[in-house]
Amino acid sequence: MVYRVGLTGGIASGKSAVGAAFERLGIPVIDTDQLAREVVLPGTDGLAAIVTRFGPSVLQANGSLDRRALRGLVFADAGVRKDLEALLHPRIHALLAERVDQVETPYCVLAIPLLVEGGRIAVDRVLVVDCPRETQLARLLARDGETLKGAVAILAAQATREARLARADDVIDNTGPLDLLDTAVAGLHRRYLELATSHPNGAKI
Repeated sequence: MVYRVGLTGGIASGKSAVGAAFERLGIPVIDTDQLAREVVLPGTDGLAAIVTRFGPSVLQANGSLDRRALRGLVFADAGVRKDLEALLHPRIHALLAERVDQVETPYCVLAIPLLVEGGRIAVDRVLVVDCPRETQLARLLARDGETLKGAVAILAAQATREARLARADDVIDNTGPLDLLDTAVAGLHRRYLELATSHPNGAKI
């Protein structure tokens, strides 16, 4: 199997920026958030399953999923979140396996926001994008238009910063300028190429 680097971090920590830096180096980044959107597109059995469980109030007028409405339900009730995960995770994992099988580079990056919380996707190495909780809150308020109460609830539903760092093999500090990310990623890229070629089940150059 291709060598798999799990990219994770709290919401608004900068995972997308790090993923983009790997892509600029020619490394495929498979984003489980994107897969989660694909499995609930109009006409999919994933969307049908969500409507059956949560009702038509989670649909927009055009028949697509109303993510804000669904997110309001999920973060208000841990039981509801578990129901949603039970519907989506098997579909996401199946699609993820298909995409990994198509990788032709020595390694790939799996962007998994809830890697620490879920622990159900096997990776060879964990890369954590880190920043202080206060930075996450500020970014959520500015980027997503969240209320402070909503942003706090989102962070509370995720693993703590300490739990993520405890799982990390590598850490990128994303509190500085964006150009520092490219430098950090370039160094990790060289390391991952070495690891991938020496890994017994990894891809070969």
